[in-house]
Parts: sequence; structure tokens; C-alpha cells
Amino acid sequence: MIESHQLKRRDRYLNKLIGFQDTEPVKVIIGIRRCGKSSLLKLMIAHLTESGMQPEQIVEMNFESNDFRKMTSDAVYAYVKNKVISGKRMYLFLDEIQRIDGWEDAVNALRVDLDCDIYVTGSNAYLLSSEYSTYLSGRCVEIKMLPLSFSEFLSFHGFEVKETKSVLGGVHKRVFDKNGEQYELREAFEAFMRFGGMPGIADIGLNQEKARSLLDGIYSTVVVRDILEREKRRGQKRITDPILLRKIIMFLADNIGSNVSIASIGNTLMNEGLLEDDKRESAPSAHTVQAYVNALLESYFFYEIKRFDIKGKEYLRTLGKYYIVDVGLRNYLLGFRNRDSGHAIENVVYFELLRRGYDVAIGKIDNMEVDFIATTADEKKYIQVTESMGSEDVRKRELTPLRKIRDNYEKIVLSLEPGLDRSYEGIKSESLIEWLLAD
Repeated sequence: MIESHQLKRRDRYLNKLIGFQDTEPVKVIIGIRRCGKSSLLKLMIAHLTESGMQPEQIVEMNFESNDFRKMTSDAVYAYVKNKVISGKRMYLFLDEIQRIDGWEDAVNALRVDLDCDIYVTGSNAYLLSSEYSTYLSGRCVEIKMLPLSFSEFLSFHGFEVKETKSVLGGVHKRVFDKNGEQYELREAFEAFMRFGGMPGIADIGLNQEKARSLLDGIYSTVVVRDILEREKRRGQKRITDPILLRKIIMFLADNIGSNVSIASIGNTLMNEGLLEDDKRESAPSAHTVQAYVNALLESYFFYEIKRFDIKGKEYLRTLGKYYIVDVGLRNYLLGFRNRDSGHAIENVVYFELLRRGYDVAIGKIDNMEVDFIATTADEKKYIQVTESMGSEDVRKRELTPLRKIRDNYEKIVLSLEPGLDRSYEGIKSESLIEWLLAD
């Protein structure tokens, strides 16, 4: 077992698990491959042992390992049952369990037959499909895990934010590395925007070639294991063309934050000649493109965000947007260069809002758009994201949609260069980097 001091903390997620410890629901941790799910299980195991649990009460099974990956669901059940200590509660950690056919039967039987607390991880939303919920309806709690936030990125890479005094007596935040070297916050943020938040990059350092190699491995595993192989295992024949799949991935990565429809994806690929190699005479059907996009959503590679009509108070069926789970993966796909930085920072804000527990939609007001409506059970915020609030034209563009909204919920513009004004008629202007650090 990995010792706890070697593991980097992910307190946001660990505290959720601890909160559900020894409750009946099966704890289901889901998210894209290599975002830290296995390490989270290790952190939870370390918490249990530090709390006095005996190692014999803890059963770990990683179904990516040769030891377990060829098991049947009956063999999983038998293996765990053989480990049970009479009179003791057992803690079961089942990593990447979706690789076992009929795993639902094993988990449900373990839950019913044993005094146990069950934690499972999976890299695909199929894990929580209708088949799964039939077995465990109302008896599972889902914890969605994402790559590192900006503040986690700093911590994982050994950076610390400290306040220093400026010449004029004010306070200035700077970033310090382990050797005491100082950097501007903006430099650290640019490193985050370049390398992204996959935890494995912290082990190899901020080296572009090594990062590219690591991200290539993640990409290949998601595409091959979580999409193409899974389709084969399910007996489906909808997603059979790896070339088309990659081209749809490239299209979505290049168009994060833009309004797109399923029909427009196929047509655009044809019009730009991106499907010529396949000798197709027509664009793939909308049904086919939808199946490929759904597979990317199920593997947590992309996330879809719907539009909400603020005046009509209803979700719109047309023209959603897609965001990629990690900006580092996007740079791996499209090249490590500064491209479309406005949509890239939007991408970062979207996932930070998800981390903070908000439901997120795009806002439509008349013929204008608000980047994000972020809501919880008792809170709502309207958020615009822009690189700079320096010019009058940009201020007008960002503020006008917010001014049209007649309710009294908080309205914020987040930007890398917020300017001197902290408020425009009650609309807050905040530094994007400071907002991310407030995590």
C-alpha cells in the first residue's frame, strides 16, 4: 500500500468520502482516467487506518491489475467473501470495476450479504447507467472527480502563494517554489493554462515533451479502453471508426465554448475536407455523430452545457456548448501554443464552478448571452468571463447582457485584467486568478 505521506491531498473529495463513511450507500467515484480516483481511494484507506481500522478489514481490488482484470463477477464476490473477518465491518475498495462484466451483481450481493462499506471507481458514465441504477436505485452516492484546480495545481507542483508588501505599502501576492524562487501569479497561471491539471504531470515536472507523452497515454487509454473497447464489450456497433472519432474530438477541442449543434459537426467536418480521407460522399448522419459525442461525454472527456432562456425561464434545445475536461489535453491535441485564450479561460471557469458544486448553464437574454448561470439550492450567480476589462468596447459587450437581467442575484465579470473599477452599477469586476485562488 502507498503510504499516506507520499500521497498529495485532495481534501475537497476526501472530505466528501469521509462524510459518507459507514453510511449505507455505495460510494461511486467517477471521472476521466488518471484524474486521481485511485489515489483518492488510497487517501481514504490511509484515513481509515489512521482512525484505527485493522488492515485486515480493508479489501483493495484494482481491476486494471492482472491479478483481477480477468475475474468474473462471481469470482469478485468469492474473493471478497473469503477475506471477511467475522464480527468486523469490512471496507471494500473496488477500482475501475466497470471492466468486470456483471459487476453490478457482485456489488449488490456484497452490499446485501455482508457488513461492509463499499467504495467503487469508474471512468465511464455507463457505470451509472440505467442497468446500474436498477440494481442500486437510491443506494449509491455519486462523487464526480475532476483534474486539479488551479490552487491544487500550485500545491501539487510545490508552489506556495504568499503575500508580500509592495513599495507603496500595499499587499502583493507572489508564488514561491520549494527553493524560494519568486514568480508572478500570472506566470503560474500561464503554466496551468499550458500544462493543465492532470495530477501525473506533477510527478514528471513542467516539461513539455514529458507532459505530451503523459497526455498522449491518457488520450489513448480513454479512446481505446473507455470508448472503442467498451462498445465492443457491450456488443454495440455504433462507434467503429477511430478516424471519425478522433476528428470529432479535434473539432470539439477546437470549438470549446462555441455554440454548436450535432448536425453542424458532421457538416463542418465535410465542408472543411476533414472526412475526405474516408472517401465519404456525404456527411455522417446526425445519429452517428450523436453516438460518438455521447461516448465522449460518457468517458468524461467533454462536458456539455445547455442554454437557458433567462426571460422565458426554460432550457433551450438548440446550440449547446462543449468544454474539454482539461486544458492540458486540449493543448496536447491542438498544439502547445496560445490559441483562443478567451474560450480557454472560460473552460477553466466552467470546471471550477462544477468543483464548487454549482449547476451551470449558459444564459440567453434577448439576442445576447451570459457566459454562465451558476446555481445551487440557495444561491444563483451570473458570470461573464473575459481576458481584459481595459477597453470601453469590451466593458460594453460584457456588461450589457448582465444589465438586462432584472433580478437581484449576484452578477460578476471575471477577467485576467479587471481594471481599476471594482464595480459597475452593482456588477462586480474581479480578478479571475484571485477568484480561482479563493477556492
